[in-house]
Amino acid sequence: MSELITAELVDLDLSAETKDAAARSLAERMAASGRVTDLEGFLADVAAREAQMPTGLDGGIGIPHCRSTHVTEPTLAFGRSASGIDFGAPDGPADLIFLIAAPAGGDADHLSILSTLARHLMDGEFTGALRSATEPGRAASLIRGDAPEAAEAGAAGADATGADASGADETGAGEAAEEPTTAATEVRPPAAAEPPTPAAAEPTPPEPAAQPAAPFRIVAITSCPTGIAHTYMAAESLEKAGTAAGVEVFVETQGSAGFKRLDPQLVADADGVIFAHDVEVRDKERFAGKPIVDVGVKAGINRPAELIAEVRQKAARGEVSAPARPTAPMDKGAGATDSYATRLRKWLMTGVSYMVPFVAAGGLLIALAFAIGGYTINKAPSVADHFVWTEATSWAALLFQIGGVAFGFLVPVLAGFIAYGMADRPGLVPGFVGGAIALTINAGFLGGLIAGLIAGAVVMAIQRVTIPPVLRGIMPVVVIPLISSVIVGFLMFLVVGKPVAALQKGLTDWLSGLSGANAIILGAILGLMMCFDLGGPLNKVAYAFAVGGLANPNEGSLKVMAAVMAAGMVPPLAMALATTVRGRLFTKAERENGKAAWVLGASFITEGAIPFAAADPLRVIPSAMAGGAVTGALSMAFGCTLRAPHGGIFVVPLIGQPLLYLLAIAIGTCVSTALVILLKGLRGASAGSPADTSASDASGVTVAA
Repeated sequence: MSELITAELVDLDLSAETKDAAARSLAERMAASGRVTDLEGFLADVAAREAQMPTGLDGGIGIPHCRSTHVTEPTLAFGRSASGIDFGAPDGPADLIFLIAAPAGGDADHLSILSTLARHLMDGEFTGALRSATEPGRAASLIRGDAPEAAEAGAAGADATGADASGADETGAGEAAEEPTTAATEVRPPAAAEPPTPAAAEPTPPEPAAQPAAPFRIVAITSCPTGIAHTYMAAESLEKAGTAAGVEVFVETQGSAGFKRLDPQLVADADGVIFAHDVEVRDKERFAGKPIVDVGVKAGINRPAELIAEVRQKAARGEVSAPARPTAPMDKGAGATDSYATRLRKWLMTGVSYMVPFVAAGGLLIALAFAIGGYTINKAPSVADHFVWTEATSWAALLFQIGGVAFGFLVPVLAGFIAYGMADRPGLVPGFVGGAIALTINAGFLGGLIAGLIAGAVVMAIQRVTIPPVLRGIMPVVVIPLISSVIVGFLMFLVVGKPVAALQKGLTDWLSGLSGANAIILGAILGLMMCFDLGGPLNKVAYAFAVGGLANPNEGSLKVMAAVMAAGMVPPLAMALATTVRGRLFTKAERENGKAAWVLGASFITEGAIPFAAADPLRVIPSAMAGGAVTGALSMAFGCTLRAPHGGIFVVPLIGQPLLYLLAIAIGTCVSTALVILLKGLRGASAGSPADTSASDASGVTVAA
């Protein structure tokens, strides 16, 4: 692999006035050196990353960066602006701009470049040398770490890290401090000072001496929303401040490629903890019972000495954090700023995700039973009492009854795992109990939703009660299941159950009576929901609504299930068709994704369109929604029905009005295809884009359009 940065990739007189112009100027140097194959495509990826969060850092630094399919190898370009360029840093414009490019899938290279550079930038001598460099070659050498000035610039950091600042890592980036080859995580103690060697003297009898006091030991967590630059800059800053204060500091960087936990013994022996983070600390319960200073990541960069002093003061006063409470599975890793609505969505999606396999297995078995034995198979006697090996109806009855048992778990599993998402394992028992009660009182799918939320809330409330230590061992296996089941059962049987059951009956009767314009409007709305977020929360709500109707099937609920599945097939099929008929509007990667989208769409996997929507959401998502709405409306208008909750074209024999059903899907697919081609074509006519600036010639080689 060639060097990370060369003189040709350095512009010491960058004349750009905006961050987009700066990125383009530096990217053009990358393209000229053959490291970027599609300039516009790469710039679109840079802009997409910049839109997530500004890449400006304090101290006049901008580090635009991205991973891109248009990059051939890890590359860094550097520009120096006399007037400064706004990259969104709080302290003003940046005069040192580093454009970092990594190949798609090259996470380790990408993060290694960023984390190494971030640590360099904490050294004022290093940035000062860059600001005073007069030759591009000298600046490139400084950044690579192979120039004498780079070694001097990293000397101060070497004392804190025990590393030689003159080395270069595998990607070609020089290290001002010891850096692992992957930047996912690191745990590094500062170098311990060697004791002075006493002068030579006549031997004297040894005298007992007091053991020196162990140094104060701090463990720290650093993290930022992108898990790259600020994460590692805060780590470097804390380590240096610790060395200056005579304190051992061990840092766990929770970067974007994951993290490696600090050694449990190291955490147990720590005298204090510093959290310098802008996202929730993962596995935070490890540090319960210790003095903790909790601040934003920039505080770790800008005032590390104050944080170290503060945690030492807390330890001296005996201030420790409270013991950790159990964290629900869906809350682990949640952002500190997550709203209640965001958490509620996660809890509901937990229940739906665990419910879907039961729905798929039970629903498909029931649908196959109807296909083999006809719609009267539901009246067959139990196969435990009557089963004839040579009769198809007996086998159909067997499938129907197995499917019915599996389908019977739908509501309890939904309720149980909603409660599990809220309160972990203690929520399972009251959740399942509440879901079973919902079935008993005919509260159905809605009853299961409410039972799960009540069960989770009850368990969470019980967990907040202070319990004597002697009882803590039996709480999760005896006390919590007992008390929460009683409370949930009381509420479901006597308080909320009957109103919910009445609401469920009203919904069922409404679906049974759907006809004409009402049915068509509902089909269009469900189609829009299925295609809005392509497998996301709104898609799952529409799907769960349809599946809930299968628990007590009638003509209306079977039409809803057919409309939902038909609409969900449209987005990937439309993207596959669009890449086939107008491939030049799409990148090479998108054309490859289009081949897989045929199968995904035919299988009712709406997520097959996500790669296209991620690259161009403003054109792909509206197009998909339009086609989905048309398909849902037509399916309802044609009176198509479906007893299977999944399967795509593979369950067409189980669909009522199958030919009209396929026609509805085909029409919706054509509508979405036409719209996405039109919108992408209009974009191509007005401005270049990654999709329309390249095309394949006859030999299959990508050439500039």
